[in-house]
Amino acid sequence: MKKKILFVVTSHDKKGSTGEPTGYYLGEVSHPWEVLKEAGYEIDFVSPQGGKPPVDGFNLDDAANKAFWEDKKYRDKIEHSMKPDEVDASQYAAIFYAGGHGAMWDLADNTVLAKIATAIYEQGGIVSAVCHGPAGLVNIKLSNGDYLVKGKKINAFTNEEETAVKLEKVVPFLLENKLIERGGQFEKSGLWQPHVTVDGRLITGQNPQSAKGVGEAIVKALGK
Repeated sequence: MKKKILFVVTSHDKKGSTGEPTGYYLGEVSHPWEVLKEAGYEIDFVSPQGGKPPVDGFNLDDAANKAFWEDKKYRDKIEHSMKPDEVDASQYAAIFYAGGHGAMWDLADNTVLAKIATAIYEQGGIVSAVCHGPAGLVNIKLSNGDYLVKGKKINAFTNEEETAVKLEKVVPFLLENKLIERGGQFEKSGLWQPHVTVDGRLITGQNPQSAKGVGEAIVKALGK
């Protein structure tokens, strides 16, 4: 029986002091979900607060978004997401952190989620993320005390992209800078270009345009 994949989504619904709504970015859930579901994997959802997470990038003209949103089983699953302390890490072959600006406020400092990711990685599983999802990676430490990203090739929403959306002074930190500070070897492409970085069992994507590619890289790394 195939192991499952754990998707992490933010519970945070405001872009700092701007009052503008945010949440998880729908396409960054639906595109990897579509690829992984097609490959036969079961997906579970967790968010820092559990329950119904806020959604951003709600565009049902996107076929994958529409398929996900109209899939009764998975819509119900994401709207009743688990709390971190309800997760059994041994059940999962991979963990995937979806983006959306909300991730910048509540994923980095969630120690329970970080421990889940460490456990999955150290049992031979995959840690993956896209866009702002790598905010969840910045404080993950391995059993030897090193940051997970230290010395590894890594990718995420870039400083240039944050500046382009005029939120570089709103987010609590710049993701590219923080990952470099943690010892990551940051790679990037131009604005909104698909870019997926694979370093062993660490898989990261730059922006919403990279979400499907991250899903495909997870499938390949899991050997299906």
